[in-house]
Amino acid sequence: MSINAKHLATFVLGAAAGVAAHKYLQSEEGEKLLEDLKTKANDLKSEAEGAIEKAPVYFDELKTKGADALKNGFPDAEGFFKELYEKFVGNKGNQPATPDMTQVPDPIS
Repeated sequence: MSINAKHLATFVLGAAAGVAAHKYLQSEEGEKLLEDLKTKANDLKSEAEGAIEKAPVYFDELKTKGADALKNGFPDAEGFFKELYEKFVGNKGNQPATPDMTQVPDPIS
């Protein structure tokens, strides 16, 4: 692998950007920026932790309200879904288990 002018220029520009960022963060304004970022990060962390604690209650409430809204808007929903379930699953359980006796032809060799 050879180092060409593009690679060297990229390295020099990256190093210069790193030095400039270090100088800026060492200044009073840079330290203020870091403190603001730390404060915002801590606020977001506490907000996320609160959301995690509230999530189970929220989803239980959503499930209850959703079921109530479905029952109010579509009163026959429970019967409809039971009937639909029986069409797809219920009939399979009522049929006797018989093996498939269809013959498969031998392949031509």
